[in-house]
Amino acid sequence: MCYETLVDRRRRLFWHGIFLFFLGLVVGAFVQRMTNPRLGLSAHLGGVMTGTFLAVLGALWTELRLSPRAESAAYWLALFGGYGSSASLLLAAILGTSSATPIAGAGHSAPAWQEAMVNLGLQSTAAAMLSAACCSSGASAAGDSGGMHAPDTFLSRS
Repeated sequence: MCYETLVDRRRRLFWHGIFLFFLGLVVGAFVQRMTNPRLGLSAHLGGVMTGTFLAVLGALWTELRLSPRAESAAYWLALFGGYGSSASLLLAAILGTSSATPIAGAGHSAPAWQEAMVNLGLQSTAAAMLSAACCSSGASAAGDSGGMHAPDTFLSRS
């Protein structure tokens, strides 16, 4: 993958991370108005933490040594997982579902189709985020330790 594409994806991941962090803060302002405020708090914290993860991933993106296929997979899986998990948690809080989140959803229930929709969202985005993390951390195949530049290489970059 060319360096310009890496820098562009780095910039986009960082932007999406900051945006998702901001959306998580906005969700926090409406926690008490949701059907399940405890899940609303989870949606708020999930958005803030996922946004932070995307921003950090973006900051480190050009330092990872990934094949073009792994780089593309990690990028798209991280975006899908980040936005999808935040949206799924928010939907769970608004609808009051509980089957995928029995502790936070205690005392709440929703129609079966809503429970199934939230379950699908949470399970698919969890798999996507784990896959993105595995793709990103599995960069050592290129010969670098841990997939990162050696400190002297990192510091000598202009």
